Amino acid sequence: MNGLWRPRVLGAWKLPASGPAILAVNHSHNIDGPMVMGVSPRPTHFLIKKEAFIGPLGSFLTGIGQLQVDRTSADRGAITEALGILAGGGVLGIFPEGTRGEGDFASLRAGLAYFAVRSGAPIVPVAVLGSSERPGRLIKALPPLRSRVDVVFGDPFDAGDGSGRRTRAALDAATERIQKQLTGHLENARRLTGR
Repeated sequence: MNGLWRPRVLGAWKLPASGPAILAVNHSHNIDGPMVMGVSPRPTHFLIKKEAFIGPLGSFLTGIGQLQVDRTSADRGAITEALGILAGGGVLGIFPEGTRGEGDFASLRAGLAYFAVRSGAPIVPVAVLGSSERPGRLIKALPPLRSRVDVVFGDPFDAGDGSGRRTRAALDAATERIQKQLTGHLENARRLTGR
């Protein structure tokens, strides 16, 4: 990432140095996940759509510990693998909106709340800014080479209410809490970076 762009990483120290953690990353461009993987102070295992696991790229993603997920149904295999990473004290990366979009955390899917409540792992919000501002001249699908991309880590927080309940109502309440935290972090990251 440092060879192609100029990432500016803020708050990486906020990611707990050990134990399970979930990185909740906004997603507006294809490079957001690789950028976070490249600058994170700890190895991160992202849930990535199964469509990306084709040919040599699929072998590469599997080799670096990324998790294949079928977004059309509740993928029990991916869920089990992700919970295993957290149970082993690892870092799980999730795009809580489920797909690329505006990157504003406007519509969260329930997966993030489920993993956070079930594992008890803290959520660390991460805002990637600048990756989708303008297309590159050489490769239109990528940001301009050597352009600045900001990666801002936020304060870890617990999604659950402390009761340990995993009912539908508890997950819905956790999703609301998460959305407020992520939206607040994104606003703060924009102020901090001037983007």
